[in-house]
Amino acid sequence: MITTKNLSKRYGDKLAVDDLTFTVAPGEVLGFLGANGAGKSTTMRMIAGFIAPSSGQVSVCGHDIEDAPVAAKSCMGYLPEGAPSYGEMTTAEFLDFVADVRGLTGERRRMRREIVVDRLGLAPVLQQVIETLSKGFRRRVGLAQALIHDPQVLILDEPTDGLDPNQKHEVRRLINDLGKDKLVIVSTHILEEVHEVCTRAIIIADGRIVADETPTALEARSRYHHAVSLRFDKPEELEAARREIALLPQVAEVESDARELRLTAVPKPGANPLSAVSAIIVKNNWDVPELHLESGRLDEVFRSLTEPPGPLKADAAQGAGA
Repeated sequence: MITTKNLSKRYGDKLAVDDLTFTVAPGEVLGFLGANGAGKSTTMRMIAGFIAPSSGQVSVCGHDIEDAPVAAKSCMGYLPEGAPSYGEMTTAEFLDFVADVRGLTGERRRMRREIVVDRLGLAPVLQQVIETLSKGFRRRVGLAQALIHDPQVLILDEPTDGLDPNQKHEVRRLINDLGKDKLVIVSTHILEEVHEVCTRAIIIADGRIVADETPTALEARSRYHHAVSLRFDKPEELEAARREIALLPQVAEVESDARELRLTAVPKPGANPLSAVSAIIVKNNWDVPELHLESGRLDEVFRSLTEPPGPLKADAAQGAGA
């Protein structure tokens, strides 16, 4: 288990992390979300013991990160942002170096090295110098060093940032597999990863927690929760549907895209207009190639929780305080 209590980090006048308290249990894959500069990486580094907090406590597997750093770090695998390594080493040399640092010897060392090389597909690049590897392979090497000692806890900071779609898919699949028997914290600003790999999400803004829920619960906050999305083949049907659906008592607003021939019926709070929208389609015998009920839009919830107020909102707030 990981616990943080009143965790804060200050750099001069800048409060990068502000009084964070949360617990992560085994079997959870926690997505730690925030815009760039929100305090994600600083928090991850404090949990991993790379930087000391200004105040507060971190405990990993029952070990305080400051009072018992070696015991705490022995339970963890840490992949820093960008997967830094020693570029002049070959992949094999780097894995041997990490195995030495982790105190692996004998048969266990041989077995763990073999497992991570196989699991991350590193056999073709074992004798290749790391600085000559592609970004995808460098990220795999970073994951291998985090996994080589079979830790109970994995701290992964932006593990898919900058990777191509195929590489992202590979890393996310690996995280899903690892989450079955390890505690995993994944720092990311890529919202699609939340549903793909996380069982829980913490959103941080300006160094503070603004949400801590399951991805499904976060989506339920969206104004698009239970929105009905449709696509038409004919522009005239789109316009007719927009007018008729807008009159439904369950619908707060209708959004339409004439170029894509798409329409979204945004519900009033607590309403579900699916049945009423379906009845209108059947009555008019419209051809609707796509129709689905939205669970909500995480990007909209994320923006509402993390975006600073715009100039007009800021001016209004200053005027109200004057």
